[in-house]
Amino acid sequence: MIESVKLRRQCMLDFYSHYEHLCELQGSLPLKAVKANVTRGGIDLIVDHIKATDWAPLLNALRHNKTLTSIGIRSLHQHSLEESGVERYKTYFRKRIPATLSKDLTGQICKAVKDCLSISDVLKNLELQGLLLRERDLALLTKGLATASSLESVSLAHCPIGDGGLETICQCIKNTATIRFVNFTACSLTWRGAEHIANVLKHQALRRHGEAWAESLRYRRPDLEYMAGLRRITLNCNMLVGDRGASAFADCLGEDLWLKALDLQQCGISSEGARSLLDALQTNTTLVVLDIRKNPLIDHVLMKNIIKRVLMNGNSTDSEVCFTDFWNDFGYNEFSFLPILLFNPGLSSKKSVSPAKKNSTGREIYSPKPLPPGTKGFLPWRTAERAKRCRGRSVDCTGELPVKIQTGVPVKVTLESASTSETEDTEDLEDVTQQPDLAKSLDKTDTAQCQQLEV
Repeated sequence: MIESVKLRRQCMLDFYSHYEHLCELQGSLPLKAVKANVTRGGIDLIVDHIKATDWAPLLNALRHNKTLTSIGIRSLHQHSLEESGVERYKTYFRKRIPATLSKDLTGQICKAVKDCLSISDVLKNLELQGLLLRERDLALLTKGLATASSLESVSLAHCPIGDGGLETICQCIKNTATIRFVNFTACSLTWRGAEHIANVLKHQALRRHGEAWAESLRYRRPDLEYMAGLRRITLNCNMLVGDRGASAFADCLGEDLWLKALDLQQCGISSEGARSLLDALQTNTTLVVLDIRKNPLIDHVLMKNIIKRVLMNGNSTDSEVCFTDFWNDFGYNEFSFLPILLFNPGLSSKKSVSPAKKNSTGREIYSPKPLPPGTKGFLPWRTAERAKRCRGRSVDCTGELPVKIQTGVPVKVTLESASTSETEDTEDLEDVTQQPDLAKSLDKTDTAQCQQLEV
């Protein structure tokens, strides 16, 4: 075998080695940003500072790679499409325009991704963030998505593809068997885009109902979790989705058995759209995440009812894919919107006395922890009190009689008359704190009891 061919095949098994080899052939230095962002089995690049001349070896290495499981190409440059020409010139003068805004480079990126998807058997995650994708670029990307054999997650966040571009992507996604998660955050979508995704859900539901019927023959039970199709859809930050888009999702979610999560943050939904989603949740038992936060037009009580219903679905589902951790990250659980009653069955028949009222009277309920009978040092507290009085020690007459048993444990004794019970004494304490005159008379009674006990 020719040495160059052998080296090329070996480099294809390692992305960075192949990239270094191509940079050496071109006569350029490998970028430090590429080496720093190549993780184990994946690459995640911020490409705003990469020059146009440095893209050729990077894209060639990506085009022929078969070992990457995750590809992320991100651009953080903010596209100011609504600015005037003069303001746009001033902005570009202050900040250098990234090379990813050019038509040729975005086409080359999509072509390299398409070739990688067609030959790779391990690529699972694809994320293109902030790229200005045209219609031609989306056509190349959909060809790669149609031939992908292992891709599970696709993210085009902050790519202004619009409803037309989303329709092109949906025509490809609805027939793929592996894609389970899609992210179209801030893609300039309207309610028409929501209808395109809802049509994908309806199409996949019809196909999966047929598969479930085929698997249920001969008394078999179909496994819904391992059927192909979308499991999570993210449409955050698309303000024009509105109530009409929410109603489109509600129509297909009523009898859906497969979708697990739907993210609709900051989508311009009001209480009308949220109410349609809540009606769909009355029959849907599989959706465990419905994120409608950052929609200020939704009534707070209605949002709590939706979250409560979704949490009930999360508790009853047996899915192996765990989406319920989403709510735990924001402090929600199955008891977040349900009343919790804490009570003491032993004190339910008595009137409770607040600690402040107890301290105002200077009384405490006596609850000693005596030693068990028969052990060394055991002595009943009443016997100890009699012995103390026989020795001639003074007794405090403030309502509490401190007693020191032979074991060295201090004990407090609460005095009560023979005609009153513990329950009646507690009720008296509650009334005394409200009437100062009765408190004075009670103190006199306590003093008289102490004197009688001394006698």
